[in-house]
Amino acid sequence: MEPKVQLDPMTETALRSLHDIALPEPISWLPQTWGWVALAELLVIALLSAFLIWLRHYRRNAYRREALHLLDAIEADIRNQTSREKGVHELSELLKRTALAAWPRGDVASLTGRAWIERLNANGGDGALAVLLDDLEYHNGTDIAALPAETTDELILNSRRWIRRHHVSA
Repeated sequence: MEPKVQLDPMTETALRSLHDIALPEPISWLPQTWGWVALAELLVIALLSAFLIWLRHYRRNAYRREALHLLDAIEADIRNQTSREKGVHELSELLKRTALAAWPRGDVASLTGRAWIERLNANGGDGALAVLLDDLEYHNGTDIAALPAETTDELILNSRRWIRRHHVSA
């Protein structure tokens, strides 16, 4: 043990009168000027607007998601040689129903044959889907069942592409 150092009374009094360091009040996180409040409000409005635009877009494309879901079921029929004819006819119906959901009924419902194919091409079809549907839709079951796998794969791929990408003017 170290020997205790004896301090003079004046030093002891001075040491006893010392206090801890006085810390300033913590700085507030609240903005000090109205400009920051206005900026925060604008940011909230911008985020809310972006969310509402996304929600509107999401709801407008609900028919596309439903059509793609139905196309998955039809794809199984088209790949199966025994139910291929049924699948091709269901695919034609699905494309027409998708078009009816996208455009006014008066513009789409009466379209058949060449006019229907032109409508598909004008709104995002790349021609391959139209060539397949123009001819394939009117064949009998044995001709449809005899289609090669590449043709059916191309039909499904082009149908899926048209459903996802067709253009609907606002």
